[in-house]
Amino acid sequence: MQTKDILVIENLADFEKKINRDERPYDINLMVMPGTLEDKHKDVIPEKGIPALRRQFNLVYILLGGEHDVYLGADYRWLKPNDLVIVPEDMVYASKHVTNCKGYCMHFKTEFIQPLLHKPLAEEFPFLDMEAEHIVNVTTEESEVIQQSFRDIIREYERFSPEKDCLLRNYIQILLLRIREIYRPLAKKINESASHSARVANKFKHLLQKHFLEMRKVEQYAAVMHMTPKHLCDLVKEATGKTPKQIMLDVLLLEAKVMLGSTNMSMTEISHALRFQDQAHFSHFVQQHTGSSPLRLRKKL
Repeated sequence: MQTKDILVIENLADFEKKINRDERPYDINLMVMPGTLEDKHKDVIPEKGIPALRRQFNLVYILLGGEHDVYLGADYRWLKPNDLVIVPEDMVYASKHVTNCKGYCMHFKTEFIQPLLHKPLAEEFPFLDMEAEHIVNVTTEESEVIQQSFRDIIREYERFSPEKDCLLRNYIQILLLRIREIYRPLAKKINESASHSARVANKFKHLLQKHFLEMRKVEQYAAVMHMTPKHLCDLVKEATGKTPKQIMLDVLLLEAKVMLGSTNMSMTEISHALRFQDQAHFSHFVQQHTGSSPLRLRKKL
């Protein structure tokens, strides 16, 4: 891990040790890590879940059963069976509840499959774009296709072969192509069927994810979206059950947890990075919204 203004878990070895509590030795240069959710979550403490973090690698998983909620940037959602979840690198991700989960997952660094790409990853596979829909519910038949691709990757990962990297790279591309095949019509259908309020709320959340540090007022987002603050508040509340201000606070708090839990930055450094007036204002914000001081919260994370 490294200390900088934005938290980072840089490599898969650190992730397996810190989040999945896997003490097996892993090469820090590891590029790919597939597995089952049953295995990856077996040592995750249910009441602690998965702490807020950013990864410098991509995550794709399919949930087949169990209880699992996710924070993805400005979104919060409980997952359903056959939900396919895509987390691009550097996207804030967290979970409060992880219990008895079944499914398949894979982390991979973009550079691992770079030799097979003709365009940037998010252009070739739009579901890995930061502004894409990152949770889609697939049919049973589509789920089987995706599960088979995961099984192929896991089998190849566990097998010794002098061609292992090349084979894995191609199996990962096949998985991504399968997802793209399923994703395109689903994303189009989701967008077309979304209500006006849902489309406005999604646009607001995408803007918020990009600008939450420098744009702290609802009026600023309303101006960019060419509507009055009240109209924006009404539509976002209708779609999400929360006001824009509440969502803004959620995103800011999640970012604070990322920095407290995944870096050794001082309170002064974090308050500066998150653009609070001073450390006292930052401490008050954390205390008000968590019931703990930043130092106590850091120990819990």
